[in-house]
Amino acid sequence: MTSTTKISNGFQTVVPSEIRKLFDIGPGDILEWKPTENGAEIIFRKKVSFQDVAGMVKVEPTDAVELKKKLQRGEEI
Repeated sequence: MTSTTKISNGFQTVVPSEIRKLFDIGPGDILEWKPTENGAEIIFRKKVSFQDVAGMVKVEPTDAVELKKKLQRGEEI
């Protein structure tokens, strides 16, 4: 598939509909431009929200007093 776009006076362009659908990109997503010997490589990167990152961190309840006692006894935390 080959798509063509034009660069406007403000150096803006439109990502063709077929490409947006193929790579599931939309407003807020990021395009990275990487120069190559033959031109440029474009990499699509999804915008990451707080909700995307929130589930990555596992938080366990801690007891500060118990941690301090373990440190004083030389135990590993």
